[in-house]
Amino acid sequence: MPTATASPLATPDTIPASDALSRPWASIAIETDIAGLAETWRAFEATALVTPYQSYDWIRPFVETIGAAHGMALRYALVRGADGALCALLPLVITRRSGFRFAEFIGGKHANYHMGLYAPTFAEQLDAQLTTRMLAEIGTAIGGLDALAFVNQPVAWQGIANPAALLAAGPSPSRAYKLALIAGDGEATLKRSMSSHARKKLKNKHSRFGDFGPSTLTRATTAGEAARVIDAFLAQKAERFRAMGVPDPFVEPAMRTFLERAAMSGGSWHPSIELYSLDLAGRSVATYVGAIQGARFSGMATSFDMGSETVKTSPGELLLAELIRLKAGEGIAVFDLGVGEARYKTTFCDDHDDLVDSFLPLTFKGQVFARIARSKRELKRRIKRSPWALKLAHRASGWLRSKRSGEE
Repeated sequence: MPTATASPLATPDTIPASDALSRPWASIAIETDIAGLAETWRAFEATALVTPYQSYDWIRPFVETIGAAHGMALRYALVRGADGALCALLPLVITRRSGFRFAEFIGGKHANYHMGLYAPTFAEQLDAQLTTRMLAEIGTAIGGLDALAFVNQPVAWQGIANPAALLAAGPSPSRAYKLALIAGDGEATLKRSMSSHARKKLKNKHSRFGDFGPSTLTRATTAGEAARVIDAFLAQKAERFRAMGVPDPFVEPAMRTFLERAAMSGGSWHPSIELYSLDLAGRSVATYVGAIQGARFSGMATSFDMGSETVKTSPGELLLAELIRLKAGEGIAVFDLGVGEARYKTTFCDDHDDLVDSFLPLTFKGQVFARIARSKRELKRRIKRSPWALKLAHRASGWLRSKRSGEE
């Protein structure tokens, strides 16, 4: 059942008129029922600054599957202007960790970009001081929080500054890689974004891959096709993580349900997730999961069959090249490969999104939390920037995992 609460600081009746006039919002309400927000959310995101990971049709299946499986405490902050029009919407989850209670954006590691939804004109009115004030009022409206923790935030979206990024404590450990697509011409896009050497290698791989027989790029458009692609994706990921000796983040049943629901939204709106498979003789040799919103396609995850005889031809890269051609033909403007460093990302992409982390303490405990969180993220960033430190960290992580396994 929908509930709404508002901070006493955030309602026009409880603040001085002069104070209210100094800021571009009039009220903040906190909702807990996402189903009741469907019409409002979808209408707002049609014109708002929004990443694929904060679209209604990505968030709702996530919270109803993975969120429900983990018992997440979810809050949706709605910021409105004096005319009652929605100015911003922040989809948040309340996290308790090590004695701290803080709010962060929904999605965790499964969402590459963490950002609120903002009306463009509203976002342009916010500076660091106003953003701090707005977020503090959201924290008060939610109640009982020590801090707000917003990581992997794009500095800007569609050329407009991301308000919460103005409070950044520093750059995120990784950046996100992307390329602008030339409308209707995927080949021209690849020629611009890739070096001549990389294109030549890709062409040779494609030729060798062709020796195995005819292949097909399949997009899952039915429940049966989605199940087949998800089966392949999960099996390929499981094998990959076993080989790496690291836990598989896709193993929980709720992940499969999330992918199925998000890819099969149906009705009068488009699915928020698209599933693709590169098939050879009816068998998937590579898969790709992408989130889509507006004119942007965002790579969530990719996999390939490590046991396939095609593995040396890099079927995952061949699939990606085909997708870039396909999306250019469909009129997609931006194709991003998500957060994190990987050789194939720098091979295909000629641009990137800078990401930052913001931590806003709301209590004394929150100040302690913010200092700890900043230090951890900075350490992670330094490790990722140093090949030697990253190699050492991987070795230490592997040693700890093997030690735990031995104790079990």
